[in-house]
Amino acid sequence: MASLLSNRLVTRVLRPAFTLVEQRMERVTHAFQKDLDALHHEVADLRRQSYGLGLLLGEPGRDGHRMPTAPQVDRLVGEVCAVTGAPAERARGDVAVVYRQVVALEALGVGAVGGALSDVCGRLAAVPLLAGRGGGDVLEVLEAGAGHGLFAAALRRMLGRGGVEARLTLVDAPEGAAPREEAVRANLALGGADGGAARLVRGALADAEVRARLADRRYGVVLLADARDAEAVRDLAAPGALVVVPAGAPGPDAAPSAPGGGAGLPDHRAAAGGQGAADPVRAAGTTLVEDRPPSEDGPTGSAVRGTHLGRVADSAYFRTV
Repeated sequence: MASLLSNRLVTRVLRPAFTLVEQRMERVTHAFQKDLDALHHEVADLRRQSYGLGLLLGEPGRDGHRMPTAPQVDRLVGEVCAVTGAPAERARGDVAVVYRQVVALEALGVGAVGGALSDVCGRLAAVPLLAGRGGGDVLEVLEAGAGHGLFAAALRRMLGRGGVEARLTLVDAPEGAAPREEAVRANLALGGADGGAARLVRGALADAEVRARLADRRYGVVLLADARDAEAVRDLAAPGALVVVPAGAPGPDAAPSAPGGGAGLPDHRAAAGGQGAADPVRAAGTTLVEDRPPSEDGPTGSAVRGTHLGRVADSAYFRTV
């Protein structure tokens, strides 16, 4: 074969065919190179865009990134529907709105919204769907573990979208261990109201003096950062109030935590103490706090009893009776 191709006559006869093959290869190579160059430009553009998106939604400065995936959002929407009974379209719309609220408030405010993104968005979507006015024109809202106040600002906005006026009472760590009051009130102002109208109480719900300061109101929505505080609010929750507490250890169908703690949706995370720790919510069944007989020091007060509505992300939802 090599000797045949080296023959001058054969080479002369086959030259037009060789030329045609070379031309076709050049055209294919040129087209491929153009596609490859376009792909390089698109990748470079995507890298530039993703860098900017990472600055807006990335992990630095907060518990985790704010970039959920479609399956994660679908699961959260399903949980909100199951607990609230809202149509899927309504729940999906509310989840999208609260996600934008969280991103906007963290971009404008001081600090970050604490907790897993799933739990934050779940509470902000589910609470307005479940909350009532508590028999008055104003809905009294009590949040324990308020942090920088960004969650409360977002919740007030979401309640306002449904025509509910909320009056906020925020309880957080003693002065010095919590964000400055000026920063909290500035964040609350981002919720569309006078930040000075909210009541800030420093201390722990386990402290009798703190509970005494809160006792002048009966709250239609109670949001707790620690399930052990459920007993402390038994005399503060109004009849028919919505009480939201951490659900404790994940259920058997819960997804593992996303890397970085709080990064992903749904990121069902165990409460302090790990998965082996006792879950005060599950241990009580549909009762937040067990009945206890009066002690020698005086009556303990009626227990906070509530119907278990279900769970969204890391939180369990109860309706007091």
